[in-house]
Amino acid sequence: MVESGTSTQKSPKLHGPRGPKPALHVEPLIELEWSEALEQPGAATADSPSEARRAWVHRASESQVMALYRVAVGSSPHSELPAPWWLRAMAAGGLSSRREGFSVEDRVAKLLTARPGWVFVPWGLEGDTGYWEYMPSERRLAEPGVPTTLAYTHRHTGWLDVVPVHAEIAPPAIAVGGLVDLRKNLARLESLAP
Repeated sequence: MVESGTSTQKSPKLHGPRGPKPALHVEPLIELEWSEALEQPGAATADSPSEARRAWVHRASESQVMALYRVAVGSSPHSELPAPWWLRAMAAGGLSSRREGFSVEDRVAKLLTARPGWVFVPWGLEGDTGYWEYMPSERRLAEPGVPTTLAYTHRHTGWLDVVPVHAEIAPPAIAVGGLVDLRKNLARLESLAP
């Protein structure tokens, strides 16, 4: 028994009937740590990517974020780890900083919020920035489906993909060559048919 002020507490048993018990061995779970780094409390009500930037990966130093990402990727080399598009692009050498990725998101947001019909969807896959939907495109469908969707991507240096409106199987994404290409072809992208 251990005396603790006015109460007494039993100390943990360190010996069992067969001798000393092994010490409890705890290892950090990198997947759990990474998942917590991506949590965005309250982001479900965001109207733009900048309003959704509430996770640790958005606030911590870039070097800390990149170090944790690399360790997490190293612990799961055969699966695609959830992560924001800009972090994947930085890890691949396509973007020089998180700020550069935020700039892409903010410039796209400025363009799309000025046009009627575009709505920012702040939730998606874990770690995702969110995406944009062109709601009027659903009128082209005879059944419920998915509107034309613009998403950020790390897969090419235009950083944007558009998936046309569809009811069943999603058609292949259309790579957009950046903000200039998006601005120039936005009316065409808005008029894509299923």
